Amino acid sequence: MTLCPVAFAVGCRKCPAFSVCPLKGVIGDFKETDPAEQKPQATETKRDEK
Repeated sequence: MTLCPVAFAVGCRKCPAFSVCPLKGVIGDFKETDPAEQKPQATETKRDEK
């Protein structure tokens, strides 16, 4: 449940105190993404063919 008025209005990431807020995950809507849940990005490299 979001209790912070700034997080409720615009979201935690848009708050001016986001970087220093110790309660963004407690009273705000910020949720850290788990690296295992993130989609692996395709790393395609173009080779120079001569």
